[in-house]
Amino acid sequence: MLLGKKRKLGRKIEDITVGEKLKLTEKIEDKDLLLYLGLTNDGNPLYIQHDFASTTSFEKPVVPNIMLTGIVTSAVSKYMPGPGSYICEQQLVFKKPVYHYATVDFLLEVVDVDVRANLATIRVAGTDEEGAICIEGKIVAQPPKTSSKLTTQAMENF
Repeated sequence: MLLGKKRKLGRKIEDITVGEKLKLTEKIEDKDLLLYLGLTNDGNPLYIQHDFASTTSFEKPVVPNIMLTGIVTSAVSKYMPGPGSYICEQQLVFKKPVYHYATVDFLLEVVDVDVRANLATIRVAGTDEEGAICIEGKIVAQPPKTSSKLTTQAMENF
Protein backbone atom coordinates (compact mmCIF):
# COMPACT_ATOMS: atom_id res chain seq x y z
CA MET A 1 0.00 0.00 0.00
CA LEU A 2 1.36 3.42 -0.97
CA LEU A 3 0.78 6.43 1.21
CA GLY A 4 0.39 9.49 -0.98
CA LYS A 5 1.30 9.74 -4.61
CA LYS A 6 4.31 8.08 -6.18
CA ARG A 7 7.09 10.64 -6.57
CA LYS A 8 10.01 10.99 -8.88
CA LEU A 9 13.27 10.32 -7.07
CA GLY A 10 15.93 12.96 -6.60
CA ARG A 11 19.20 13.00 -8.49
CA LYS A 12 21.75 10.23 -8.30
CA ILE A 13 25.23 10.90 -6.96
CA GLU A 14 26.70 10.85 -10.49
CA ASP A 15 24.48 13.82 -11.41
CA ILE A 16 25.61 16.04 -8.51
CA THR A 17 28.62 18.35 -8.83
CA VAL A 18 30.71 20.33 -6.37
CA GLY A 19 29.69 23.99 -6.41
CA GLU A 20 25.96 23.48 -6.98
CA LYS A 21 23.93 25.93 -4.91
CA LEU A 22 20.38 26.22 -3.70
CA LYS A 23 19.01 29.39 -2.16
CA LEU A 24 15.67 29.57 -0.41
CA THR A 25 13.96 32.14 1.73
CA GLU A 26 11.65 31.31 4.61
CA LYS A 27 9.50 33.71 6.60
CA ILE A 28 8.68 32.32 10.02
CA GLU A 29 4.97 32.81 10.62
CA ASP A 30 2.78 32.14 13.67
CA LYS A 31 1.10 29.21 11.91
CA ASP A 32 4.48 27.51 11.40
CA LEU A 33 5.41 27.93 15.07
CA LEU A 34 2.03 26.71 16.28
CA LEU A 35 2.18 23.64 14.04
CA TYR A 36 5.65 22.81 15.33
CA LEU A 37 4.71 23.33 18.98
CA GLY A 38 1.52 21.32 18.57
CA LEU A 39 3.27 18.48 16.79
CA THR A 40 6.11 18.20 19.31
CA ASN A 41 4.14 19.17 22.43
CA ASP A 42 7.04 21.48 23.27
CA GLY A 43 5.81 23.93 25.88
CA ASN A 44 9.01 25.96 26.30
CA PRO A 45 7.81 29.46 27.25
CA LEU A 46 10.81 30.96 25.44
CA TYR A 47 9.19 29.97 22.15
CA ILE A 48 5.74 31.49 22.60
CA GLN A 49 5.25 33.54 25.76
CA HIS A 50 6.15 37.17 25.17
CA ASP A 51 5.94 38.06 28.87
CA PHE A 52 8.36 35.30 29.85
CA ALA A 53 10.75 35.92 26.94
CA SER A 54 10.91 39.62 27.84
CA THR A 55 12.53 38.65 31.17
CA THR A 56 15.34 36.72 29.44
CA SER A 57 18.44 37.85 27.59
CA PHE A 58 16.57 37.15 24.34
CA GLU A 59 13.94 39.80 25.21
CA LYS A 60 11.34 38.24 22.87
CA PRO A 61 10.25 34.75 21.79
CA VAL A 62 12.67 32.79 19.63
CA VAL A 63 12.14 30.22 16.92
CA PRO A 64 13.09 26.71 18.08
CA ASN A 65 16.41 25.70 16.53
CA ILE A 66 15.05 22.29 15.65
CA MET A 67 12.43 24.03 13.51
CA LEU A 68 15.23 25.75 11.56
CA THR A 69 16.93 22.38 11.21
CA GLY A 70 13.69 21.05 9.76
CA ILE A 71 13.69 23.75 7.09
CA VAL A 72 17.23 22.79 6.08
CA THR A 73 16.60 19.04 6.04
CA SER A 74 13.40 19.60 4.10
CA ALA A 75 15.42 21.42 1.41
CA VAL A 76 17.68 18.36 1.14
CA SER A 77 14.64 16.08 0.85
CA LYS A 78 12.89 18.25 -1.73
CA TYR A 79 15.69 19.66 -3.86
CA MET A 80 19.29 18.76 -3.11
CA PRO A 81 19.62 15.83 -3.88
CA GLY A 82 15.83 15.47 -3.61
CA PRO A 83 13.18 12.83 -2.87
CA GLY A 84 14.59 9.53 -1.64
CA SER A 85 17.64 11.14 -0.01
CA TYR A 86 18.78 10.11 3.43
CA ILE A 87 20.64 12.44 5.79
CA CYS A 88 23.52 10.52 7.39
CA GLU A 89 25.09 13.35 9.35
CA GLN A 90 24.43 16.93 10.29
CA GLN A 91 26.50 19.48 12.14
CA LEU A 92 24.74 22.79 12.62
CA VAL A 93 25.72 25.75 14.77
CA PHE A 94 23.14 28.36 15.75
CA LYS A 95 25.11 31.61 15.85
CA LYS A 96 22.28 33.86 16.98
CA PRO A 97 18.60 33.48 17.74
CA VAL A 98 15.93 33.79 15.09
CA TYR A 99 12.85 35.65 16.27
CA HIS A 100 9.21 35.32 15.33
CA TYR A 101 8.29 36.84 11.95
CA ALA A 102 11.93 36.76 10.81
CA THR A 103 12.90 36.08 7.22
CA VAL A 104 15.88 33.77 6.84
CA ASP A 105 17.81 33.24 3.61
CA PHE A 106 19.28 29.75 3.43
CA LEU A 107 22.14 28.86 1.11
CA LEU A 108 23.01 25.21 0.55
CA GLU A 109 26.14 24.41 -1.46
CA VAL A 110 27.59 21.05 -2.45
CA VAL A 111 31.20 21.01 -1.24
CA ASP A 112 32.08 17.33 -1.74
CA VAL A 113 30.80 14.43 -3.80
CA ASP A 114 31.94 10.89 -2.98
CA VAL A 115 30.61 8.68 -5.76
CA ARG A 116 31.99 5.43 -4.30
CA ALA A 117 30.34 6.01 -0.91
CA ASN A 118 27.23 7.59 -2.51
CA LEU A 119 27.53 10.69 -0.29
CA ALA A 120 27.19 14.42 -0.93
CA THR A 121 28.42 16.95 1.61
CA ILE A 122 26.40 20.15 1.65
CA ARG A 123 27.45 23.35 3.40
CA VAL A 124 24.59 25.24 5.03
CA ALA A 125 24.36 28.94 5.88
CA GLY A 126 21.34 30.92 7.02
CA THR A 127 21.30 34.70 7.29
CA ASP A 128 18.72 36.99 8.81
CA GLU A 129 17.30 40.28 7.47
CA GLU A 130 20.38 42.15 8.72
CA GLY A 131 22.72 39.82 6.83
CA ALA A 132 24.00 38.19 10.02
CA ILE A 133 24.66 34.47 9.99
CA CYS A 134 22.23 32.74 12.31
CA ILE A 135 22.86 29.11 11.31
CA GLU A 136 25.79 27.41 9.63
CA GLY A 137 27.20 23.95 9.26
CA LYS A 138 27.08 20.93 7.00
CA ILE A 139 24.92 18.00 6.09
CA VAL A 140 26.05 14.72 4.59
CA ALA A 141 23.32 13.17 2.50
CA GLN A 142 22.99 9.91 0.66
CA PRO A 143 21.19 10.51 -2.63
CA PRO A 144 18.57 7.98 -3.69
CA LYS A 145 19.99 4.74 -4.97
CA THR A 146 17.75 1.92 -6.00
CA SER A 147 18.97 -1.60 -6.34
CA SER A 148 18.05 -3.49 -9.45
CA LYS A 149 17.05 -6.92 -8.36
CA LEU A 150 16.54 -9.77 -10.75
CA THR A 151 12.84 -10.52 -10.64
CA THR A 152 12.71 -13.46 -13.07
CA GLN A 153 14.84 -16.48 -13.62
CA ALA A 154 17.48 -16.29 -16.33
CA MET A 155 16.66 -18.25 -19.45
CA GLU A 156 19.14 -20.19 -21.52
CA ASN A 157 19.90 -19.00 -25.03
CA PHE A 158 18.93 -21.56 -27.63
